[in-house]
Amino acid sequence: MRISPKPADTCPWYLWPFFWNQRRKYGAVLESALLWARAPKVFLGVAFLYGMIDRKNSPLNPGLRSLVTVRVSQLNGCRFCVDINSATLLKRGVPVGKVEALDVWQQSALFSDRERVALEYAEAVTLRSDAIDEHLMERLKTHFDGDAIIELTALIAFQNLSSKFNSALGVPAQGFCQIPRREG
Repeated sequence: MRISPKPADTCPWYLWPFFWNQRRKYGAVLESALLWARAPKVFLGVAFLYGMIDRKNSPLNPGLRSLVTVRVSQLNGCRFCVDINSATLLKRGVPVGKVEALDVWQQSALFSDRERVALEYAEAVTLRSDAIDEHLMERLKTHFDGDAIIELTALIAFQNLSSKFNSALGVPAQGFCQIPRREG
């Protein structure tokens, strides 16, 4: 990593419940969290925002949310995010084959029309959001209502924040997802 993470036991007490939850959920405190902990108030804001985006009553199903987060992470070259989000994707019941094919989703028959348009939108927002055209928005609207499009956009924007933060600081994968990488 390009900046040393803050040791969990030196962080403000109000971050300890987050670390406890990460240990319970992942078996370890996330390296990324220890970097965010260097700015505790920013950490709280990011954690709160993530909690609102990845909630149970979101209009976007958990599998779709995870597909989008992994794809955005791939586009941003974030090894940590691809690792942890792929593990979450598998826990949410998405088949391994679909996870393995995500980087070539356009050529795969494994993805539904709804997933395809969400992934296309995620790529457009991540790579060139000023180039999103009305045709893409109309196709989105055939699968998602206005509220769901807002949530999808927020999810994509959040994952861009997270994956760009982690990638820029060189946060490594922590070994959560053990799917072998395809060659080429």
